[in-house]
Amino acid sequence: MDNPGNFGFIIWISSIYGLLHLSLGFNPVDNYLIDCGSIKNISVGDRVFQADNSTSSYNLSTPHQIFAISSSNSNPTSLYCDSPLYQTARIFNATSHYSFPIKQQGRHWIRLHFFAYVFEKFDMSKAKFSVFAQNFTLLRAQMGDGYIVKEYSLNITSNKLILTFRPAVNSFAFINGLEVFSVPDNLFPEEVRTIDLQGGNKSLQEQALETVARVDMGNTTVLPQNDTLWRLWISDNAYLIHNNLGSSVSNVSAVNFTEVTEDIAPASVYGTATILNSSDPNLNANLTWTFDVNPGFDYLVRLHFCNIMNEPTQQAIFLEIFIDSRHAGHLDLGSRTSDVFGAPYFMDVCTRVSGSTKLNVSVGPSKLNNPTVILNGLEIMKINDARGNLDVPDVVSSGHSEIKVVVIVVIAVGSFVVVVSVVIVILFCRRRRMKPVLGKEQHFLMNRGQKVHTTGSTYSNGTSILSSPMIGYRYPFMAILEATDNFSENLVIGVGGFGKVYRGILKDETEVAVKRGTPQSNQGLAEFRTEIEMLSQFRHRHLVSLIGYCDEQDEMIIIYEYMENGTLKNHLYGSNLPSLSWRQRLEICIGSAKGLHYLHTGSAKAIIHRDVKSANILLDKHFMAKVADFGLSKTGPDIDQTHVSTAVKGSFGYLDPEYLTRQQLTEKSDVYSFGVVLLEVLSGRAVIDPSLPREKANLLEWAMKSYRSGKLEDIVDPCLVGQVKPDCLRKLWDIIEKCLAENGICRPSMGEVLWNLEYALQQQENEERSNQNNEHSSHISCISTSETSRQFSRASSGVNDDELAGISMSKMFAEMVRQERPVRNI
Repeated sequence: MDNPGNFGFIIWISSIYGLLHLSLGFNPVDNYLIDCGSIKNISVGDRVFQADNSTSSYNLSTPHQIFAISSSNSNPTSLYCDSPLYQTARIFNATSHYSFPIKQQGRHWIRLHFFAYVFEKFDMSKAKFSVFAQNFTLLRAQMGDGYIVKEYSLNITSNKLILTFRPAVNSFAFINGLEVFSVPDNLFPEEVRTIDLQGGNKSLQEQALETVARVDMGNTTVLPQNDTLWRLWISDNAYLIHNNLGSSVSNVSAVNFTEVTEDIAPASVYGTATILNSSDPNLNANLTWTFDVNPGFDYLVRLHFCNIMNEPTQQAIFLEIFIDSRHAGHLDLGSRTSDVFGAPYFMDVCTRVSGSTKLNVSVGPSKLNNPTVILNGLEIMKINDARGNLDVPDVVSSGHSEIKVVVIVVIAVGSFVVVVSVVIVILFCRRRRMKPVLGKEQHFLMNRGQKVHTTGSTYSNGTSILSSPMIGYRYPFMAILEATDNFSENLVIGVGGFGKVYRGILKDETEVAVKRGTPQSNQGLAEFRTEIEMLSQFRHRHLVSLIGYCDEQDEMIIIYEYMENGTLKNHLYGSNLPSLSWRQRLEICIGSAKGLHYLHTGSAKAIIHRDVKSANILLDKHFMAKVADFGLSKTGPDIDQTHVSTAVKGSFGYLDPEYLTRQQLTEKSDVYSFGVVLLEVLSGRAVIDPSLPREKANLLEWAMKSYRSGKLEDIVDPCLVGQVKPDCLRKLWDIIEKCLAENGICRPSMGEVLWNLEYALQQQENEERSNQNNEHSSHISCISTSETSRQFSRASSGVNDDELAGISMSKMFAEMVRQERPVRNI
């Protein structure tokens, strides 16, 4: 069982309190409460738990009757063990089933209560077993010590629920208490919006859910007697990453239930909140809570909001919401609650956790007048995987024959001995042929007690600087030579200040980009180290992925995922590649902004890229943008600092003038550089072009002059004639102008840039849709040349591939436009 003492302990407290109170209005149709192992019914508060040998309302099928009554010294330190529910247990030494008749089909809670103690020869802390319901595996447990309550939600579509306990070989199962009861129909939606790459909605009708966290914001705990469904909402204080950023508020009397009912969450939850502890409207910080999760599962995240602070006429509440690094949406709370003060609102989203054991939930400010950051409550529920599992596979086995297990073990041990022998012989031969090379410049990968992996050799001094074994792999130089055909000039796909970039193919047929640095360059060594350190920390779909590196023989080689369509720069100017359509350009800008926003907000300290330019934005085969080249990246300032003082580095034409003159680096330096990129995208030309007349050579100066002269359309790339809609153009120019502000404090954050780019795309789509509806016969006239028409058609044919990100945002903006909400300006 994963983390048996964590949230399970919390839910256990929830259930104890829940057993002590009467339902506040909700009366479940199906309501089974069982005191397992007891020979008589017991009362806990106003709830009656049936004796385990009762057959009046349910059936138990088990080969043996083993009732375990705890001794007086089984639990001497617990304040809650006086509850009779934890004084008895039922033990199963063979597969056993509880069968419950179901009167009302639909969602039901299932709560399993566990408290391990020793009874005769049974040490319950060592019990290993699995629990199944319908076609779902709820639990694979090696129980351990302590109190655990596991809570699940199943949609029961038959007239019977069968709960199966299956002990592992040479072990047993047990249970202290059991609850099965129906829940209101409106508690869970039939489907939920996903915020992952594929977008769309995920159906929950046939899914099982497991409660991972249920949190009340405002550093308060809501006890089950104040919840109609006997739930405990634990204080958020233990999950808040930066407690100094949060401030607690309480105003329970302000809660005014309108569309949302108390079954969703009680007034005690909606009446308290954690808010951003700052009155500075320029503070670029999020409130972030972190939770332990199992990778490989989808998670339902429910966020609860309620304006208990400001009358809507005084101050509106606008928020940006992030799940891990993904933008989950922009919330105008007033529009969602019809500007009713104290009206609750909740938002459901679904996200997938792949390579991490942590799930971060963040809410941040939206740069509007007097922004308020607030969150009242949060629930996280794990969704079963494709095989119906709600628990990760572990040591629990459901084998039925000890002889079969012995045979398997013997075969496995024999095979292991053979494999180990072969490996030892191979390693011995290889060590005789070649000793591993540890170059003079490799020490930086071994500091702080680190470990560097190679093929056939290991340099061990602790843990690896590259924390993930998937991306922290040290490739031998011979493998790189083979992948690049001895660094053939025919495979060169790029040249930069660090060195050349080659296209390569690894032995497993994976296409990669191989960047080879110049060993003699001291600056190259620093960039090499920085890039590996940065890329090994982050994984994001809009950041180029690190596959490996090589530092043998004084080489500095970094291996990335291969990006089929090269750089954004080459698709804008300076090559014979086909021009990008306007929609493609907007999607690329949005993707790049997402990557940079993740760098700025995805960790405790911001990461400043410091070399944002069109040549460092790469495009995959679907033209999805990924930010690359982190050799100059720098960790941002602490929360109580405004900037990092450092020597000026970057690319001419993209440098923040404030950074250039004062050597003060902030996230806003990246914003300035990105504003230059947006101008390149709009104009389709280089930042500095000496071939043009002097008044046009500098893109920024020429563009600003054209705008002030009322000739904004002159800035647009001629290849885009007829494609850029007026409202979209004005919005994009507004973004560019704000990004290029002389003073960093006047520039928007990357989150704001992303928000407005999404809005610009929505404006473009709305105008295109309007033209199609009102001018059926004239839609071709907006394209001035056959060449532009060809490009537009080519881009349109790839829309489904390009729209890999931002689908949920587009839907949200469409809703805002339909409701004619005020447009936010940065």
